[in-house]
Amino acid sequence: MRTYAPKASEIERKWFVVDAENLVLGRMSTEIARILRGKHKPTFAPYLDCGDHVIIVNASKVVLTHEKAEKKLVHRHSGYPGGIKTHTYAELLSTQPEDAVRRTIKGMLPKNRLGAQMLTKLKVYAGSEHPHSAQQPETLVLEDAVAKA
Repeated sequence: MRTYAPKASEIERKWFVVDAENLVLGRMSTEIARILRGKHKPTFAPYLDCGDHVIIVNASKVVLTHEKAEKKLVHRHSGYPGGIKTHTYAELLSTQPEDAVRRTIKGMLPKNRLGAQMLTKLKVYAGSEHPHSAQQPETLVLEDAVAKA
């Protein structure tokens, strides 16, 4: 029996919506990266973008554990000498929560064109509203990512 190799035309994509309120950022990001990559499907192929679309709402209400919000640093570089900017995750979550979530998930995807293509299927919103209701997204509950009180 031959190994099944999916073609790009055979891939069926679903839409999922995740409510990030009280979810741990890292645990949520690993599950979402898995869905964007398509590893949850039996037809997964590492050389194809087989993943589904993911919408994240309430990104501003995501949680970091063990004081990581104050201790973990985020670096940007302008490309010029001395052009490095450093912020904490707490500052980034207060000003740009969408960017904090997107940056975390991007780090868990492949570092090539395929990873960039997978990242285009991620939509992140700080509030509870999103404009993708026409795609009829299914609600995805990530029970392992819920922050413990």
